[in-house]
Amino acid sequence: MNGTTRTVTVVGSGPTGLLLAGDLAAAGVPVTVVEKRARGISNLSRAFVLHARTLEQLDVRGLADELEAVGRPLDRLRLFDRLELDLRALPSRFPHLLVVPQYEVEKALLRRAVEAGADFRYETEATGLTQDADGVTLTTQGPGGERGELRAAYVVGADGMRSTVREAVGLPFPGRSVIRSVVLADVRLAEPPGTLLTVNAVGDAFAFLAPFGDGYHRVIGWNRAHDVPDDTPLDLEEVKEIARLALGRDHGMHDARWTSRFHSDERQAPAYRVGRVLLAGDAAHVHTPAGGQGMNTGMQDAANLSWKLVQVLDGRAPDSLLDTYHAERHPVGRAVLRSSGGIVRLAMARRSTTLALRAALAAVVTHVAPVRRRTLGQVTGVGVRYAAPLGAHRMTGLRVPDVALGGGGRLHQALRGGRFVLITPEPYDDGGARKERLAVERWASGSRRTTVLVRPDGYVAWASDAAGAADVEAALATHVG
Repeated sequence: MNGTTRTVTVVGSGPTGLLLAGDLAAAGVPVTVVEKRARGISNLSRAFVLHARTLEQLDVRGLADELEAVGRPLDRLRLFDRLELDLRALPSRFPHLLVVPQYEVEKALLRRAVEAGADFRYETEATGLTQDADGVTLTTQGPGGERGELRAAYVVGADGMRSTVREAVGLPFPGRSVIRSVVLADVRLAEPPGTLLTVNAVGDAFAFLAPFGDGYHRVIGWNRAHDVPDDTPLDLEEVKEIARLALGRDHGMHDARWTSRFHSDERQAPAYRVGRVLLAGDAAHVHTPAGGQGMNTGMQDAANLSWKLVQVLDGRAPDSLLDTYHAERHPVGRAVLRSSGGIVRLAMARRSTTLALRAALAAVVTHVAPVRRRTLGQVTGVGVRYAAPLGAHRMTGLRVPDVALGGGGRLHQALRGGRFVLITPEPYDDGGARKERLAVERWASGSRRTTVLVRPDGYVAWASDAAGAADVEAALATHVG
């Protein structure tokens, strides 16, 4: 592909759209981001947690350290009174979650995308699209009401739960509302809590507190006895009452600068790809906020999709590579719906049988190591593994940690620039034909004999325990192009 056909339009500039746009622009792909909001970063975001796998993806992009500097790490995650997950055991460079407001994440991703050359169209709303064999035409409405069109090889809808892109390609969004009348408020606290994240549920109510870092706290709460429409006015006294029910105290909430209601849905699109149109983030899946997995799952969607788009647009892989985006990420989205839904249902438990089940599950997760590892892997994303073809090496599809490399560097550093990384036990020279897309490294430990090709998103594309030069070259031709 070349000329105007080697382009992508991304609809939506939340964390998912920004990470995707930055990756594409950094790879030299002309990318236009359509965003209906005005220019700037809103501080009215809901997400507050970056999990280990997302921090790893941000580290590959050179952004993790600056976000670690403005956020606050938490190495234990409490889900219920009796269940506390110790994150220090995570096999990751980031054995914690990072409490950081979504707007800080967006700020870093936006700067990267702009510096890489992404074109942003603010106050511009996608109104529809048509696609043909050669590309997609997106219709838009600009800030003055003027109508326009954008032509691209592919369009990615990262435009949230009410996605115009998803509706334009006729995809349903099956599911249901799980919790209605969830309240949000940004408040000051006269008596700040002693823990970084405060969360509790008592069956009839739950509440969550997290700091912005500017003297305000975000409050998310719900009261079973007050189920009202989203447009019902919300005052601070109702927020304080919910906090007292769930937490036992309201921490002296005052000076609310923003309040709102929303309802929490569990929904997933049946397909993440329709021809030249793809969905990512909340446009593809939404779920309850339990476990803090929403923003993280969307950004990991983007990390999976971006390098595949680059490979196809650069002619290094067939268009069918994009089918693997749905094949790999749809099961992950489904698993997040199940896990976050299970957490919130257990948190809302009232019946004695469900409360007993919750206590039993907490005991199992706490005391049975394999279950604890699996739970940690699910919530933090480090346990995600993609299905491998029949007969593939046992490592294929696995996430590779930030391992040390023979030259003194780390895997995440070698992956920067959207490159594949070939890690070998013996020196290998591919002749430099793929130097822009491939880094060749040695294992830091001489005892490792497996040759591994790591994809740009940090998962194993191919591996062999006894690879000759011809085997390696065949794998590079297949995967790197």
